[in-house]
Amino acid sequence: MPRFEPYPVPARVERSMLFVPASNPSMIAKAAASAADAVCIDLEDSVSDTEKPAARSNVIAAFQTLDFGSRIRMFRMNALDSPYAYRDLVDVVEAVGDGVDVLILPKSSCASDVHFVDTLLTQIEMHCGFSSRIGIEAQIESAAGFVNVAEIARASSRLEGLIFGPGDYAASLRMPAASIGEMDEHDALYPGHRWHSVMHAIVANARANGLRCMDGPFAGFKDAAGFERSCRIARAMGFDGKQCIHPSQLATATAIFSPTAEEIAQAQSIVDAWESAKTAGRGAANFDGKMIDAASLRMARVILDRAR
Repeated sequence: MPRFEPYPVPARVERSMLFVPASNPSMIAKAAASAADAVCIDLEDSVSDTEKPAARSNVIAAFQTLDFGSRIRMFRMNALDSPYAYRDLVDVVEAVGDGVDVLILPKSSCASDVHFVDTLLTQIEMHCGFSSRIGIEAQIESAAGFVNVAEIARASSRLEGLIFGPGDYAASLRMPAASIGEMDEHDALYPGHRWHSVMHAIVANARANGLRCMDGPFAGFKDAAGFERSCRIARAMGFDGKQCIHPSQLATATAIFSPTAEEIAQAQSIVDAWESAKTAGRGAANFDGKMIDAASLRMARVILDRAR
């Protein structure tokens, strides 16, 4: 059953999400002016334990001083099983308030993880008198997260999206993987797509609950062909966009997760053909030598909605 949603999920465009380490202010400044739809300042895996306290100050300074334009402003907190998560939330959110749009919760393993973050954010917003709510995107990157993804997707009205985390997911399942998000010799041996089950579960549960869904990163930023293939697979499965670890990946992700002019024109032609059939009292129509019906209409409208 879909979650109760008193607050509609914001209609954000998120085809490309650029990750930058919170320990590097110069990279954060470049990301804020990049071509990304969303910029995520990372306090988790890309920041060493000794740098985490100082890195929080960099996140605060970035959201207080940098102009992100129309880009979605995000930061990834540390996982709830670490000693850093609480201070990430309190220190950053109390300082920047509505200067941040979305918080990424890594290693989301169950609905109670999302409940905890939601409750603490609510307390901070009430205490500080913030007027807008910070959204949550939950990263699915463990066996528990996969098993509980349906409950996670319904856990909070703050939830805006689900994200696949291939690196930690492989580690959690003890799947051999040479690199994060890249195909290797193990994929060649497997009779199918090794990540299909978890990726399909993320997309299905996101759509069932009105959420966005993002594919995880591709570590080989110099492998343009491999990155493009990874994006096309994710797009074919229904994902909205992809996390990027390097600015060179942004243009490819944005292009692949955007409807092409040809797709838009064909979708509009299908809608027009359906309307003509409806006017004539027919429940199906012929377009370009193919039968179209109500399901064809729904698929076409998805493309047009995305284009808008």
